[in-house]
Amino acid sequence: MKLFVLNGPNLNLLGTREPETYGTATLADMQDALCALFPEVDFRFVQSNHEGRLIDALHEAAREGAAGVAFNPGAFTHTSVALRDAVAAIDVPVIEVHLSNVHAREPFRHRSMIAAVSAGQIVGLGAKGYELAVRYFLDAAGA
Repeated sequence: MKLFVLNGPNLNLLGTREPETYGTATLADMQDALCALFPEVDFRFVQSNHEGRLIDALHEAAREGAAGVAFNPGAFTHTSVALRDAVAAIDVPVIEVHLSNVHAREPFRHRSMIAAVSAGQIVGLGAKGYELAVRYFLDAAGA
């Protein structure tokens, strides 16, 4: 099973960026943990600070027949109609994942452009949110 895990702006700084909010694990740590927990999954990891690259990755997920996308759009969550439209345009389920509880933070973070076109949203559970998204896709595939 092929799954894409997409991470948006500033997530390349995990481990050093606001560790009180995002923890001390790096993005590579989280990716390694997913690969160790789910050796049967063919992961495609993409992190970009550029909106267009994330749109391209969503299109690639559809072209490559991915079973799902775990997507942390970062700050683009609250601003990007283009990413919302890209999620809506593909026939691949997307789970929106956030490390922190965006609903308990600044008011501008309470609104997601992505949630309405996603299969679900996982917030506030740290790196465990990615694991839960992968388990959802495995269960949905009957794996």
